[in-house]
Amino acid sequence: MATLLYNQPALRPARAFNSLLNEVLRDAQPAAPKASTSFVPAADIFETATGYELHLALPGVAKDAVSIDFQDNQLVVTGSRPAPASEGENAPKAHRLETRFGEFSRTFRLPETVNVKAISAELTDGLLRVTLPFDTEKVTKQHIEVR
Repeated sequence: MATLLYNQPALRPARAFNSLLNEVLRDAQPAAPKASTSFVPAADIFETATGYELHLALPGVAKDAVSIDFQDNQLVVTGSRPAPASEGENAPKAHRLETRFGEFSRTFRLPETVNVKAISAELTDGLLRVTLPFDTEKVTKQHIEVR
């Protein structure tokens, strides 16, 4: 009977492969024992009927720690996220740090259809929302009637 079990579609190699794959993927990105000095925040860009919206994930970043500048058709978002206190009597000892801390900077090239003077930004619940409205006075497409 044991021979019949092994002649059927093999389940053991599949289990061995799955456990090997799980082992490899378990800690694909090892956690650092100390805080990082810089990071790149995740960004999402959406287009609405009135313009673009840029969302940057900045959990734990204070409003006064963020700077947004426009120069040469580029929007530059910079700032910093302080690392938790790691020294002192009452400071907790970090065993695993997956969150990034330190300085950050993101640069986005803006299309010419954005009204730069009307750009606004709001930081709530760890999400920076930058509203980039279209320039309604600038003509980007027009049909000319032939007479």
